[in-house]
Amino acid sequence: MDMPPTCINEELLQNAVSIENQVKEEYALSFPKTEKIHYSEVLDLHLDFKYILKIDLLNDFTSLVKLDLKNNLIKEIQGLDSLINLKCLNLSFNRIKKIEGLDSLRKLELLNLSNNRISLIENMDTLENLSLFFIANNFISQLDNVHYLKRFKKLLRIYMIGNPVTKEENYTLFIAAYFPNLIWLDDILIDQEIREEAFIKNQYTLEKSKLEEQQKQEADEAHRSQEAELKLHKDAYVEFLNGSCLFNSMFKDDPEAEILRCTPGVAPLLQTFEDQLMELCTQLFNIGLAEHTRRETELNSFFSNQNEAETHYKNKALQVLENFDSQHNERTEELELLADPDTLKLKINHCNDEITQFCNSLLTLEFELDNKLEEEIKKLDATVTDMVGNFSETALGIFAQCRDLEDDYFQKVREIAVATLEKVAKENQEEEMPEDVMMLFTDKNTVMDALATGHDNHLKIINDRENQLVTRVNAWRVALIRGIREEALQWNHMHVSDIYRYADHLRKQLEKHYQ
Repeated sequence: MDMPPTCINEELLQNAVSIENQVKEEYALSFPKTEKIHYSEVLDLHLDFKYILKIDLLNDFTSLVKLDLKNNLIKEIQGLDSLINLKCLNLSFNRIKKIEGLDSLRKLELLNLSNNRISLIENMDTLENLSLFFIANNFISQLDNVHYLKRFKKLLRIYMIGNPVTKEENYTLFIAAYFPNLIWLDDILIDQEIREEAFIKNQYTLEKSKLEEQQKQEADEAHRSQEAELKLHKDAYVEFLNGSCLFNSMFKDDPEAEILRCTPGVAPLLQTFEDQLMELCTQLFNIGLAEHTRRETELNSFFSNQNEAETHYKNKALQVLENFDSQHNERTEELELLADPDTLKLKINHCNDEITQFCNSLLTLEFELDNKLEEEIKKLDATVTDMVGNFSETALGIFAQCRDLEDDYFQKVREIAVATLEKVAKENQEEEMPEDVMMLFTDKNTVMDALATGHDNHLKIINDRENQLVTRVNAWRVALIRGIREEALQWNHMHVSDIYRYADHLRKQLEKHYQ
């Protein structure tokens, strides 16, 4: 009789995990295994043949390397975002129609989607380490769609038996031609003879494809370079300040400014304003990049010191653990030889006292490490606060100069506008002006309002960019220190919990064997 459909729940997970699947954090002590299992330490999880309807409740399995969900009733690939260390995923024999939800699995090497209902290979772009791909007995029908897999340079085996596409006349030779690193296609070993035949049959399309791929690669590299450069500029809080972007943003929604540009004497002023503003922006841009480098250097130094301190105290703690284990083993061996209940009780009490002393020694080391890290965090906070403060002060000064330039430009253009209004009123303007300029200068209020509105908008844009820079860099400082402190606190809590957990384990072992 078939089992009823079910959902992943706590009981199912508890039954699936085992002690042997645990792994310790990098700086955690190498305590012997205890009875409690942490999902974040599980490496291998088997949930096959459970009639599961939905992938759920796996967020805590962050160290998971292998996940087996074959032979269930799953319809959608979801709930895998936290499994960033996953290397093997088996979803065969389910009811999946669409490949999705795999973006976070960048370390994935094996993906098994065989015996599902998939008609399109897609949404796998981030799986750059994929080497084994099984998608047998699905509904893949187009050779061009199989070409999607060519992006995976580490792909060694494709298994597609049972898909309509495998009945295509040139199926084997097509894939052998377009996948030079492939070793196995279904049950066929791609040897040199097959490769040569495949190359001859597909030579023209291969050369065309190679050229297209090269052009795409160059375009992608240029795009990645631009993205990386923009990210650097954003991290330095000076994006779009290395040119005329600020100036252009001030005038892009100012139609009257374009008309005024045609007024005699305004164009040279506008060009001077742009050049001077761009010079100030470039100055701030270069300062921002230099300050970003200084901050990164300071952070690298801090994290290096943090790792050094953690390693130092870890080694001391391991030495304490090693010494204790040696002495504890000797004491427990002595207990085996005792027959007198009173003497045995005294010795067990002595063992418990030694466990308490051992626990206190480790807690003392953890306390010393915590104090050491807090001192380093305070130093970092003070240094970064000074850096951010100096950078913000410099930026405020440069933006103030930008406002001065705008004020100067506004006053000079206003003088020209007043003079032009008088000339137009008296019909004795010396230079011929375009019709739209003449129309503007027939109404003094319209001209003055346009100038004032433009001036206010220009200052607002400068102020907004100033506030954006200062707000973001200060928010970064606050979030940085808070994040470092929270992480240090989590490490401390985890280590203290491990110490108490191990001490309790030792005491339970004494009670179990000697009482």
